[in-house]
Parts: sequence; structure tokens; C-alpha cells
Amino acid sequence: MTKIFVTRKIPDLGITMLREKGFEVDVSSKNRPLTKRELIKFLQKKSYDGVLSLLTDPIDAEVMDAASTVKIYANYAIGFNNIDITEAKKRGIIVTNTPGGGADRVAEHAFALILALSCRVVEGDNFMRKGKYKGWDPMIFHGTKIAGKTLGIIGTGRIGADIAKRAARGFEMKVVYYDVVRNEALERDFGAVFLATPEEVLKQSDVVSLHVPLTKETTHLINRERLALMKKTAFLINTSRGPVVDETALVAALKAGTIAGAGLDVFEREPKLAKGLAKLPNVVLTPHIASATAEARHDMARLAAGNLIAFFEGRAVPNKVS
Repeated sequence: MTKIFVTRKIPDLGITMLREKGFEVDVSSKNRPLTKRELIKFLQKKSYDGVLSLLTDPIDAEVMDAASTVKIYANYAIGFNNIDITEAKKRGIIVTNTPGGGADRVAEHAFALILALSCRVVEGDNFMRKGKYKGWDPMIFHGTKIAGKTLGIIGTGRIGADIAKRAARGFEMKVVYYDVVRNEALERDFGAVFLATPEEVLKQSDVVSLHVPLTKETTHLINRERLALMKKTAFLINTSRGPVVDETALVAALKAGTIAGAGLDVFEREPKLAKGLAKLPNVVLTPHIASATAEARHDMARLAAGNLIAFFEGRAVPNKVS
């Protein structure tokens, strides 16, 4: 019987799909991210054939060697930076992800962060809750008009393209972008303008939205030097991966007024925040929930389970990344 280990509780749909195929499925009893030691301990309890993993699971050479019978890691996430792809390839282990699962929702959340900053929603909410509102005042909480401004996108995969669509059609924004691969469809459909470097995007944009995978090359893509290139009136939005931004440098830039504000759904050392970040009034923080809808989470469960089923039935794996 094919044995599958699921590293954390996910929507029942995925588990049911696997069990209906006759797989033996074990789900972690700990409703929190597992440490690497805990993950290894769980995986050594049985000779598992496959693992349905989460983006919080550190799967490296040590884990793979400790669970030598595992043939596939089906990541319950769009990204897969938590898995050492090079080591997986060396061992002939398949790695899959769940692209599309929540991608459109991430674009919506990125815009929620943009609007929360530009309309000063969080500051206004706190003001109201503290009983400070004494009546309409023309001089408080002046925000920033977004319509007609320039949105810069770094990384124009599905989510970046969704952001471009919403910006151009919904807010009549000018869209500029940088990617390692030029996106001609984006230019044709939404009038986006390709810029040759991230630096040019940062210089020209009123809002910069990050949508790159986490790799060696994109770690600290946004650092002190690049933050200094942005307009003092600009906002930085990150719904990709936390380490894409040097969080300590961002705190310094926000304090100094180098940029006007930031909206973050992901953090460099999750769940910890850089010192001083949570105290800043010009930052909006959400707990890695950009793709969090019931529809998205169920879709991710369906995709992850489907990847495992296809593999063990000897069919082409739909979302293979390695």
C-alpha cells in the first residue's frame, strides 16, 4: 500500500482524494510547522512513499537521506524554496507545487495592501478605536491618490500579470515591469512597459509590487542601496517571499522617510519581525494570508493530492518542478 505523510492538517478534500485511491495517509498530529528534527522523526516512523509538504517544511539533503523511501514531495504552495531542488534531482526525487492555487487571491491581497497604505486605513481604524475622532477634519489622514500613478512590478508570472491587469484596467495606472523574461502579452494587453533592470523600475514607480520566487539571486533583491533609488513618496509591497527584502534595511528606510510606506504579507524570518517594524505607522502587516480563501486552500489541496495520485498511478505529473 502506498504510504503518504502529510506534514500538517490541510482541507479534508486532499486527504479524502488520497484515501479514496487506497493510499495510507498519516497527518502530523502537531498543528504547527514542524522543525527539521521533528519532520525527520515523523518520516522515520514508516517507509513513506510520498510526502505532502508545506512551505514551512525545511526539506534538504539531510531530510531526504533520512527518508530514503520517499519518491515525491508534493508541496502545498505555489513556491517551493523550502525544498532543495538540486538535492532532489541528485536522488531522482520528484518535487511538485500547486500553481494557480490562490494566485488570483494574492493579486487581490497585494492591492488591499496598496489601498490600505494609500488610504491610511489602518491608521484611521486605530484612531477611531482609541476614541480620538471628534468630527470631520479637513487636515487629518491625507492619503495618496493611486489612479493614474505608476505601478512597478518585479516578476511577471501569473500573479504579477494579475496585478498588472487590475492596475491598468481598474485604476488606470501606468505599468512598468522587470522580469528575466520579457512578457510581450503584458505589454500588448495592458500597455505595460518593460524596463531593463530592477533599478529602473524602482526609480520610476509610485508603487513597487514584488512577485519573484525566492532564489539565491532574489534573496535581498530589495536592499539598502535599491531602497534609496525609490521615490520618497513610493510604497513597497511584498506578497512573494520574505527574504526577497532586507527587512532591517527596510525598517531603516521607513524610519528615515526614504520611502513613504510598505505593505508586507511575508517576512524575512517568519514568524519573527525585524526590530522596530511593528511599531512603524507607515507599514501595513498581514500574517502571510495573501492566498487565504477557502476556495484557494481547497484548490491547493486538490492540486497537491492530484500530483501525488498522478505520480503513483504512473501518469504525467501535472505540476512537476523537478
